[in-house]
Amino acid sequence: MKAEHVELRFGIIAREMGFITAEQLVEALKIQVMEEAENKKHRQIGTILLEKGFINEKQIEEVVINIMKRKSE
Repeated sequence: MKAEHVELRFGIIAREMGFITAEQLVEALKIQVMEEAENKKHRQIGTILLEKGFINEKQIEEVVINIMKRKSE
């Protein structure tokens, strides 16, 4: 359950930072849910966003840093 919360936050923070649109986040979440419904391996939202070309590796790193900063506050 905790991993899902972090992933949701990843998407929200990426959106807040202007890296992705709400529509792109929804598309990635749909893919994640469909894959899990088909008993495929769980993939993180960031991985799906990267694969779709919606976000790049540097942006992922910035989002993760932002998450870590928020956790330490």
